[in-house]
Amino acid sequence: MALGLVALLMGCAQPVVFAPQQELTQARYVSNEPPYIALVTNVNTRSGSGDHSALIINGSERVVFNPAGTWLHPKAPERNDVHYGFSEGMRAWFIDYHARETYRVEIQRINVSRAVADRALAAAEQAGPVGPARCTLSITDVLRQTPGFEDFPRTLFPNQAKKAFAAYPGVSTEIFTDDSPGDRSDLDGKAPRL
Repeated sequence: MALGLVALLMGCAQPVVFAPQQELTQARYVSNEPPYIALVTNVNTRSGSGDHSALIINGSERVVFNPAGTWLHPKAPERNDVHYGFSEGMRAWFIDYHARETYRVEIQRINVSRAVADRALAAAEQAGPVGPARCTLSITDVLRQTPGFEDFPRTLFPNQAKKAFAAYPGVSTEIFTDDSPGDRSDLDGKAPRL
């Protein structure tokens, strides 16, 4: 019985991606933009439901916390759902990967201090790896550990998180649409050279 339980639990385990520190250091990207935190929501264009959340954090370096996500690039090494080296090219690739005829990408951004952004980054680094269907919950937990966001509601639902984030003063929103096929066949299974 115990052996069967162990096998069951092993079958449910998420693969852990843990890039070596040297790769993270080499990929490090520092943006010249002011520090900010941005909530990314993938919204189904047919139903309007939010189906995935991610968090772009621009502090002493810029990363994307993409819990339980499928996006990747060899020049954006991942450690426990945090992708480093999140340059302008990576940001564009991230948006292009997610914006499809079936999904639009909504990015809500709020400028914060460098210390606040770095606190969010530290919380994201401690949060992963995240299991399936827990992307938004893990992001709300990261935000609740970040100064100024301690009252952020815990939720599993991307649209609820998006609505709560929009209530903070100074939030700006960008919406990205694309007519690329929903099955990502246009990407040919390969990340672009950046």
